[in-house]
Amino acid sequence: MSRSPKPFLEEMDEALDPGAAPPVPDALAEGQAMQAVAALSQRRGSAVTRFALWAFGALFSLALSVAAWDFVAGLLARNVVLGWVAFGLVLAAVLAGLVLALREWGAFLRLRRLDGLREGAVTARATADLKAARKVVSGLVSLYAARGDTAWGRARLADREGEVMDADALLALAERELLSPLDAEARLVIEGAARQVATVTALVPLALADVATAAVANLRMIRRIAEIYGGRSGSFGSLKLLRRVFGSLVAAGALALTDDMIGSVAGGGVLSKLSRRFGEGVVNGALTARVGVAAMELCRPMPFVALDRPAVSSLVSRALAGLVPRG
Repeated sequence: MSRSPKPFLEEMDEALDPGAAPPVPDALAEGQAMQAVAALSQRRGSAVTRFALWAFGALFSLALSVAAWDFVAGLLARNVVLGWVAFGLVLAAVLAGLVLALREWGAFLRLRRLDGLREGAVTARATADLKAARKVVSGLVSLYAARGDTAWGRARLADREGEVMDADALLALAERELLSPLDAEARLVIEGAARQVATVTALVPLALADVATAAVANLRMIRRIAEIYGGRSGSFGSLKLLRRVFGSLVAAGALALTDDMIGSVAGGGVLSKLSRRFGEGVVNGALTARVGVAAMELCRPMPFVALDRPAVSSLVSRALAGLVPRG
C-alpha cells in the first residue's frame, strides 16, 4: 500500500514585498483605429514629394490632353460624324471638370464664410461692439434665410432684435434662436457615427476594417456637420476639415480618453468584464464623438457661449444605449 506524498515546504529568509511586483498591464483599449485615422489625416509629404506629385500630375494632364486631341483629329479625318461626336464628348468632359472645380471652390468659400462669421462674433463680443454684433447677426440671418428649420428662430429673432442694445446679449439671442435646432441635428449625426464605428469595431474581426470604417464614418460625419451649419463642403473641403479637426485635437492633446469617461459610458466595472474587442469599439465610438464635437466647434458660425457645448460622455451614452450593458 503506497503512502500519499507529503507536501514540500521551503522556508524563505525574506518575505516578498507585494509592492515590488510589476504592475498589471492595463487591459483597456486605446482606440487604435481612431489613432490610426488621426495619424493618416495629419501625415503630410515633404516638399520634394509634393513637387513630384505636381510634376507627375501636370505630365499626366498634358499627355491626356494630347491623346484626346489626336483621338478627335484622327476621327475627324476618317469620319466627320464620329469626329464631331468625339469632340462633343470631350467638350462635355471638360465642362464637367470645370463644374466640379467650381463646386469645390464654392465649398471653400462657404467654409471661409463660416470662419469669418465666427471670428466676427468673437471680436464683437470681446470689444462689446453693438454695430459689429448686428453685422454678424445679419450675416447669420442671410446665411439661413432659405432654411425651413430656422424659420421660427428667425421670426423670434426679428421680433426681439430691436429691443437688445448690448452686443453680448444680441449675440446670445441669435445663438439661441438660430443655432439651437442645428446643434440638435448635429448631435444626432455624431451619435449615429459613434454608434456605427463602435458596432463595426466590436463585431467585424477583419484586419483594418475598423480603421476603414472609422475613416469613412468620420469623413462623412464632418461633411454632414458642415452641411448642417451651412458649409456644404465638397470632397477636398471635407478632407481639409478632417485635417483641421484632427490637427486641433492632436495639438490640444484631446485625442485620448480617461478611465472616468469610460466608466461613465459603460458603467463601473462592466467594461473590464467584456472582451477587449468590445472595449476597443466603445473607445473608438467615444473618440468619434470627440471628433464630432470638435467639428461642431470648427463648422459652427458662432462659438459656444449662450448654449452649452455638447458633452462627449452624454453623446456616447445615448449613441451606445442598448449596446453597452449598465452596471
